[in-house]
Amino acid sequence: MEKLNMTTPLVEMDGDEMTRILWQQIKDELLLPYIDLKTVYYDLGLPERERTKDQVTVDSAEAARQYGVAVKCATITPNAQRVEEYKLSQMWKSPNGTIRAILDGTVFRAPIMVKGISPAVKTWKRPITIARHAYGDVYRASEYRVPGPGRAELLFTGADGAQFRQTIYEFECAGVLQGQYNKDSSIASFARSCFQYALDTRQDLWFSTKDTISKQYDHTFKDLFQEIFDAEYQARFAALGLEYFYTLIDDAVARVIRSQGGFIWACKNYDGDVMSDMVSTAFGSLAMMTSVLVSPDGKYEYEAAHGTVTRHYYKYLEGEQPSTNPVATIFAWTGALAKRGELDHLSGLTDFAHTLERACIETIESGVMTKDLAGMWEGAVPARSVTSVEFLKAVRTRLDALLAD
Repeated sequence: MEKLNMTTPLVEMDGDEMTRILWQQIKDELLLPYIDLKTVYYDLGLPERERTKDQVTVDSAEAARQYGVAVKCATITPNAQRVEEYKLSQMWKSPNGTIRAILDGTVFRAPIMVKGISPAVKTWKRPITIARHAYGDVYRASEYRVPGPGRAELLFTGADGAQFRQTIYEFECAGVLQGQYNKDSSIASFARSCFQYALDTRQDLWFSTKDTISKQYDHTFKDLFQEIFDAEYQARFAALGLEYFYTLIDDAVARVIRSQGGFIWACKNYDGDVMSDMVSTAFGSLAMMTSVLVSPDGKYEYEAAHGTVTRHYYKYLEGEQPSTNPVATIFAWTGALAKRGELDHLSGLTDFAHTLERACIETIESGVMTKDLAGMWEGAVPARSVTSVEFLKAVRTRLDALLAD
């Protein structure tokens, strides 16, 4: 077939280790033969982040703001061991955190479901999308190890010099102290991203916190969500027959477990971190999850929900062909291509992206899959565990058949 044209490039953010290898293999096998691929390329591999003192991450996020759609490979967030391994000058921050902060975005993660792999929660029939507020709270908290008896106080000094002071606790022994924060502007962006994504995907939206205990902090989230919904989104939700409701986080957990799925569950930062792992595991695998960062002004950054698969990368360096699941990375590309096609009114590009997704799912449902899925397989046909390269070639064979039809 003639290659599909693009009018606006994607922002391409390359990554680290095994996912970097898969990134190029996916392009060579499933994208470049079919698309005249246009990208603005940024190398977010750890060596390049070190060389540029992480400026490349900032530049890639600014490019995502400019072009509107980005696709990102998994990257390393270095710890002390990685600093030594890669001879880094410092422990660079998470690229995802930097990009989220610049785009002011919310992360939406949803499972990729296939016949033959059943969710651990038997009532779940449709995907559950987790919307995680990716700013503040415990991730930007200040901490102190209290050495012994003393008074801990909360102090705020306003720009006018006025002060608020409150005793947190009179320590009679050693302990630990933590102070965390969030901003109305970030919470409002989180709310608008959630409401807009619910409209775009035609799904109900749930939001949960613990406002009965946290009567200022969590209650602010609840109040801002409701104010923005009432003022800006209520009529649009009603026109599409969609529902928004708030409930306590513990009630939400019970509702989620009893549900059939098919909705968006919005959570604060830590709640979203934990619940997205719970949902992904219950549905099957982090390698079978979509992940997209959406900003309130409609910028999109698609990525895989998992890490760089370090263990497989070391095997690859030793000459092995590992059985690493590339589906989440493929779906990062297809999500970005479909959105680029939608924004640029290129229906052929969007259709191709959806066809490639279908080829992945049908390949797995035919019994051909990577090792991680074979252990969960319940399909009628026997599972055949293959390497990553073999899986990509099987997907291409099915993609060619679907495109011919």
